[in-house]
Amino acid sequence: MPVEFEVADHDCGVLASPTGRLTLADVAKLRLSLDKCLAEQPAAVLVDLGGLTVDDPLTLTVFLTFSADAARWPGVPVLLCGPTVEVRTMLAAAAFRRLPVFGSVAAGREHVRTHRRVRSTLSEQLLPIAGAARQARDVTTEACLRWDLPHLIGSATLIASELVSNAAEHASTIAQLRLTLGERHLTIAVRDGSAEPPVVRDPAAGLAERGRGLMLVSVSALSWGWLPAEGGKVVWASLSRRAASSGRAY
Repeated sequence: MPVEFEVADHDCGVLASPTGRLTLADVAKLRLSLDKCLAEQPAAVLVDLGGLTVDDPLTLTVFLTFSADAARWPGVPVLLCGPTVEVRTMLAAAAFRRLPVFGSVAAGREHVRTHRRVRSTLSEQLLPIAGAARQARDVTTEACLRWDLPHLIGSATLIASELVSNAAEHASTIAQLRLTLGERHLTIAVRDGSAEPPVVRDPAAGLAERGRGLMLVSVSALSWGWLPAEGGKVVWASLSRRAASSGRAY
């Protein structure tokens, strides 16, 4: 039976339920489905493993890499819940010991409730028009001032402006700008309606002003990336809260 995948929202984040027999041929598709769970920046991703059968432990590395990437952005925990005895035995191997495993979904939910991270967010929907970048800068400036991060205004507004401009130019859809303040980082994310991956232009290719937006983002941000989402994608970038003049300061 091929792996099927269901997602449901709940008070602690997102509950993902893969079912069926997981083979190496299913790993890429499962990873794509897991990545889409991060688009709304949930508080946590709980993965119900109760209906998953695994023959090769190597296939479980999909949860290892997904957990590492979710920690990078949007900085949320991934909890594996309710595995069968066989799968739990595989997850006890040294390679998987960093993955939090809980006996049931209820136990995972309780852990999230008692260890919930405080995050502040500010979001704005933007039309694909000429004034979208300016509006993005205004919203970002407001967020930085509200959260007492005036030293990040320059880098954050540049990133927000470039991400929104890129979405307006290449996706031509409504974009959602979301700023999130975590314990260590300020994250700027833009979701649009195009599934096409973002492309960083080669600075050695003799570019004009156009096409350099993501290059500027990559230089200004501590880290950046993108993920597929239902009906499009999310492009994100993060800055250290302590950065004084560069997004790459720690």
